[in-house]
Amino acid sequence: MLLSKTQRLIGLSVAIAALILFFVMRSSPLPVDSGLVKRGPLQVTLDGEGVTRVNERFVIAAPVTGKLLRISLEEGDTVKKGSVVASVLPAELDARSYSEASSRAGSARAALDEAVARQRRVGLVLEQAERRLARYQNLYREGAVAKESFELAENEADIAKKEADQARSGVQAARFNLAALQATVDRQVGGKAVTVLAPVDGRVLKIHEKSERLITAGAPLVEIGDPSAIELVIDVLSSDAIMVKQGSRVLVTNWGGDKELQGVVKTVEPAAFNKVSALGIEEKRVNIVAVLATNEPLLGDNFRVQASIVLREAPSVLQVPVSTLFRGKNGWHIFVIENGKAVDRSVTLGMRGTWQAEVLTGVSEGQRVVVHPSNELKDGMAVMVQE
Repeated sequence: MLLSKTQRLIGLSVAIAALILFFVMRSSPLPVDSGLVKRGPLQVTLDGEGVTRVNERFVIAAPVTGKLLRISLEEGDTVKKGSVVASVLPAELDARSYSEASSRAGSARAALDEAVARQRRVGLVLEQAERRLARYQNLYREGAVAKESFELAENEADIAKKEADQARSGVQAARFNLAALQATVDRQVGGKAVTVLAPVDGRVLKIHEKSERLITAGAPLVEIGDPSAIELVIDVLSSDAIMVKQGSRVLVTNWGGDKELQGVVKTVEPAAFNKVSALGIEEKRVNIVAVLATNEPLLGDNFRVQASIVLREAPSVLQVPVSTLFRGKNGWHIFVIENGKAVDRSVTLGMRGTWQAEVLTGVSEGQRVVVHPSNELKDGMAVMVQE
C-alpha cells in the first residue's frame, strides 16, 4: 500500500523530531580536570613555622648594686673574650650587703664547679661519639653498616662537639661571673669601678641598659653571642612531635634567601606548652630544636623561617595527587579515566605526603585520573578532560 504524500511528510517529521529529542535528552560529558599516575620521589614531612636563635647566648648581668657607667658598645659590635663590656661603680657595702655579696660569690663558685663537672661529662660523651663515628666509618667503608647509620653517628658526633664547645664557654662565663662577684667582696672602699668582661668572642645581640643609671645586682646589661652558631626552634602539635626523631632531616624554606637550607633535628624538647592558635583554640605544642648543616650568614637571631621535618621518604614510588582521592564505603577510592568514562577504583595507599600519595594497588603507571572529583561524578559517567 502506497503512502500518501501527507503521510510521508508526517512520518518524516516524526523521525526528525525523535532524532532532535534524542540529541537534546542525551547527557553531555562532564568536564573534569585530570592528573597522571607516575613514579617519582616522595617525602612525608611535618611542616611548621619556627624562629632562629643563637645557640650560645650569654646574658651579662650586673655583678653588684651601684651606678652603671654609660655603655659605649652598640648592638652588632664585635667583642673579644675578656674585653670590658660595662663598668659599675658599686655603692659602699654595709655589713648586710657584704654578707649578701659573700653569699653570691659562694653561689658563683658552686656554679663554676657545676660548669666544670658538666664540661668533663660532655667531654666524655664527645670522646665516645668520636670513637663510635670512627668505628662506623670503617664499617661503612667495608659495607657492614647502612649509610643511614653512619650519617646518624656523624650527626651525633657533630652535636656532641657543639655541646662540648657550649660547656667550655659556660665554664668561662662562670669564671668571669665569680671573678666579678669576688672582686666586690674583696674590694676596698674607695669608689673603684667593677668591670664586667665578655666571657667569649662574639657580637653584641642586645643592650638592656645603655645609659648611666642606678642598677641592682643581677640586672641584665648586655647579651652576647655568635650569630653564625644558630639553631632553629620549630613548634609543632604534641601529637605530631612523637613522630619526629633525633637526626631527622630538616628543610628550611621561606626564610628570605634563594636557596633551600638543610639541617638535622638536634632534640625534641620533653615538655609541651600551651599556645593559642589563630582560630582562638588552645593547643599543646612542643619545640623541635634543629641545627643547620652549614652556616648561613644572612640569618640572624630571632628570624622567622618555614621548616619541613622529613619523617619518611622514598626515591621512587607509584603516586597520585592527593586531590584525586576520596573516601568510599570500603576505604580510599579514585576515578580512573578509561575510554572517555570515569571508572571508580578502590586503591590501597602507602606513604602520604602534602601533595602526593603513594598508591600500592588499584592503578597503573601512566593512567589518567580525575582531580578534585565533584559530587555529580558517578561510576561509568562520560567525562571530558579540560585542557
